[in-house]
Amino acid sequence: MHKCLCRIVKIPVFVINFPGTSPPPFYANLISCSSLQFFNEGAALHTEDEFDTKVKTACQEQRTGTVGFKISKVIVVGDLAVGKTCLINRFCKDAFDKNYKATIGVDFEMERFEVLGVPFSLQLWDTAGQERFKCIASTYYRGAQAVIIVFDLTDVASLQHTRQWLEDAMKENDPTNVLLFLVGTKKDLSSPAQYSLIEEDAVKMAAEIKAEYWAVSSLSGENVREFFFRVASLTFESNVLAELEKSGSRRIGEVVSNSVQCCSIS
Repeated sequence: MHKCLCRIVKIPVFVINFPGTSPPPFYANLISCSSLQFFNEGAALHTEDEFDTKVKTACQEQRTGTVGFKISKVIVVGDLAVGKTCLINRFCKDAFDKNYKATIGVDFEMERFEVLGVPFSLQLWDTAGQERFKCIASTYYRGAQAVIIVFDLTDVASLQHTRQWLEDAMKENDPTNVLLFLVGTKKDLSSPAQYSLIEEDAVKMAAEIKAEYWAVSSLSGENVREFFFRVASLTFESNVLAELEKSGSRRIGEVVSNSVQCCSIS
């Protein structure tokens, strides 16, 4: 794994409440780093060591626009019983339930971060893998900024099915505006030999569908926290760059408008 200089901690934050009531604390994940950690250099969305310079400058100068007020939607898709819910629960609740319960329809968790000093929220949508719930789940795909496609490292068929899950998710989204992640779960159940073989196929698949590959264990927690911090970091960076582009376009429009007015007056 790429070495990261990132400091990851939980910090207490207080939300604004109604007058006369005590604000309940929640915990934000603090991302304060000069490096963006990836799992496999051969299957990473990008391998730059730091956040984009424009993003860092915008954060320092408090020019991130509405990014701190937005909730970025992340959908988690994949076959039945590959471990989607366990993956989310390990990160959001630091818990692992050995008793399997299939997700009915959809569910979601909200996770708050602070990235380079800017508040940022991810809404993690846990979708059903059962065929009979696909129609229900797919209605919640729209508006995703990141798609996490999950497969079981001990089940090659679940990796092969990721193409179909991607196709279904992209029917409701613009492929050019969505970050893709291919995540293999149950790393603790895979033998070194078995893992080596399926990782080779997974890296190839990730390259073909232009996704970033990660392997995790929800049971032990291996790579789970690092993975979601990566998702948050890249999604945040994408949001800030988009905001800067919009603000730049507005300024250009204002300059053109003022120039036209000046010409008209003269």
